[in-house]
Amino acid sequence: MAAVTFIHTSDFQLGMTRWFLSPAAQSRFDDDREEAVARLGELATETGAEFIVVAGDVFEHNSLNKSTLLRAKEVFKNLPVPVYLLPGNHDPLVADSIFFHSFADNVHVIADSNPIEVRPGVEIVGAPYLSKRANYDLVRRALEPLEPFDKAAGGIARIAVGHGQVESRAGESADTDADTIDLAFVERCLDEGVIDYLALGDTHSTASLGRTGKVWFSGSPETTAFDDRERDSGNALVVTVEGDRVDVAKRSVGRWHFRAIDADLNSMEEVERFLSELDELPGKTRTAVKYSLRGTLGLNAQARLEQGLADLEEVFASLKPRERTMDLHLAPSEEELGELSLNGYAADALAELLENLDNPTARDAANLLFRLSAKGA
Repeated sequence: MAAVTFIHTSDFQLGMTRWFLSPAAQSRFDDDREEAVARLGELATETGAEFIVVAGDVFEHNSLNKSTLLRAKEVFKNLPVPVYLLPGNHDPLVADSIFFHSFADNVHVIADSNPIEVRPGVEIVGAPYLSKRANYDLVRRALEPLEPFDKAAGGIARIAVGHGQVESRAGESADTDADTIDLAFVERCLDEGVIDYLALGDTHSTASLGRTGKVWFSGSPETTAFDDRERDSGNALVVTVEGDRVDVAKRSVGRWHFRAIDADLNSMEEVERFLSELDELPGKTRTAVKYSLRGTLGLNAQARLEQGLADLEEVFASLKPRERTMDLHLAPSEEELGELSLNGYAADALAELLENLDNPTARDAANLLFRLSAKGA
């Protein structure tokens, strides 16, 4: 039985910047996002994939600088198989679209929903964004006119490509977003043989949707957000369609890790454990960490924490506190207080602050006074 294998990917968002990265780390991030695209070509060669479909948000926006655009063109040109690019909500096919630039012959922009013949028996049907926000279900609009794909007449596979969510972002109490993809309708199309697979983008984590095993978010090939919300990114999908059977294999292609770490710190031992956890993370130059700390520490433990974080900050791509969830307090022991050289007004001020530690301003002031006193002791 005839079959076809292809790579499903999405959300390159080339040109993306991350505010928490230093200029040097941002440069590495830019380079590695392009390298991830190049590795898709290597994956295609390794698996025998005939083409690559990119399910939207190829670029971060339509106003790329010249260098980013030229480098992207070079990466696409060097891919060993044809690549089909779907405009998404970040890079819609509007008047100033990046997709109106000329690309190499192996690059094909999915500009409408007319079926595209990849080779005899293999079709792609896309649902491109033609504006920044759609006011209807783009995938349903693309699939509704189609009849079942005639495999008795040599049809092998019809691949649908879309970008968006199958559940409303607005929440259960709000009306469904107009552009939300109707998964039940898609599954009917799969059951009836109208399409064989729906390649989706928009969510940056890899996920199978619904009951069929034929609707997937590929996720971004390189990590874009912290793992408290982007839990399985840095992948691409190798998809094989053979008759009614669809096999999907997840393959890792990314190098970056964005970690969100929470810790309770109430002793020197817990501080050391937290610093060791950070120190043991591999690939620090390509790892960004945001941390949220809770607890109460004495002066010595606080000083150890601050020094340890300062040292580690030099080797990570980013290491920053999550300020809005930080709840770490300084409470020196009696022994530590006895070592402070405070008298007169400073001693009176400290006593007053210690009586009002429920007040965040007083707590911050006390913490500052402790640190200054400890340094001057």
